[in-house]
Amino acid sequence: MKKEFTIEINGKEWEEALDKAFQKAVKNVKIDGFRKGKAPKDIFLKKYGKESLYLEAADIVLPDAYSKMLEDHKDEELVAQPDITLKTIDDKKVVFNFVLTTRPEVKLGKYKGLKVKKEKVEATEDEINATIEQMRSRYAEVMPKENGKVEDGDTAIIDFEGFKDGKAFDGGKGENYSLKIGSHTFIPGFEEQLIGMKNGEEKEIEVTFPEDYHSEELKGKKATFKVKINDVKTTVIPEIGEEFFEDLGMEGVNSLETLKEEIKTHILARKEMDSENKFIDDLLDKVCEGLKVEIPEVMTEEEVTRILKQYEENLKMQGLTLQQFYQFTNSDEAALREQMKEEANKRILSRFALEEIAKAEHIEVTDEEAEKEAKELAKKYQMKEEDFKKEFGGIEMVKYDMKMRKAIDALKANNE
Repeated sequence: MKKEFTIEINGKEWEEALDKAFQKAVKNVKIDGFRKGKAPKDIFLKKYGKESLYLEAADIVLPDAYSKMLEDHKDEELVAQPDITLKTIDDKKVVFNFVLTTRPEVKLGKYKGLKVKKEKVEATEDEINATIEQMRSRYAEVMPKENGKVEDGDTAIIDFEGFKDGKAFDGGKGENYSLKIGSHTFIPGFEEQLIGMKNGEEKEIEVTFPEDYHSEELKGKKATFKVKINDVKTTVIPEIGEEFFEDLGMEGVNSLETLKEEIKTHILARKEMDSENKFIDDLLDKVCEGLKVEIPEVMTEEEVTRILKQYEENLKMQGLTLQQFYQFTNSDEAALREQMKEEANKRILSRFALEEIAKAEHIEVTDEEAEKEAKELAKKYQMKEEDFKKEFGGIEMVKYDMKMRKAIDALKANNE
């Protein structure tokens, strides 16, 4: 729901803002006959006009106008940043136009007796054994191979140079390149043709570049590579024994049986967390099906912006930027934002659902509860309490988060 209104700043407050704008502007102005920043106000206004100060003065009074807007509408539940425009500005006044988006009416449907089933979890013997093999691989050593013959899974140290139509092409040459056979790092068919080669052996191999290869010059084309094997290394997987358990450094793990038990505990904990999250999602999906509300477009756009920022942070952790992602996927921000709208609306509906459940169940969080929670979380994240509150968005956000968690508990309790 949108509400529109204006706030006018005039009189002494506007005159003072114009004077402050002049004091700021004159510092960067050089007028003939005066040192830089020292021109009198009447000379400045004669040369540049009072109009030159309007926008700077408007910026000066905007924070106060914004605060007044919040105070006048403190009982309104805003769901997005206000849209602010300049309606009128002259030497007597400035008028700001505010468009507020308030929380839409939400009608809660059925949220009790949903009978959503929670998935049971188990840790199978195959999963436990697969985890043990992953652990062994992490502690594997790469060592020179005695017979020097390349086999699948070995690491070959190679020199190579690629040719198309008898001519070397850019990016097709390397020296002492470490290539794990079976990693599919190179063009299809390249690694397989190295199997059986020995230290010092040279060979010409033929391959065909994939149709979707990134180079227009090479995609779908045949090429010949001259390859020399400089060294062959094999991966030695450690045996399960006392030395392996010491390398793991896991408390209480000193045998295969205790290792399996520890792995089983971790698998069950991870699966239980996944199952719990899916259970909550399934419950909320059911509630949202019966929710009646029109989501304001500005809410969706702001939520999309939050998701996009999270996505950008995840890409950074992988060493990528958004611009690189757009290049790799032949996409752009507009297309990505469009894709994110469904998830954004789902998050908004879930918040509305939990807020309505909190109302229906008369859920409240006291200041004391919130302060205690903030103190515990600050300790958990090794932060000063005030720093944590600031980072979290203030004590009201702590209260809101606690209320939402209590609403989830109520939803689960009323499931059957």
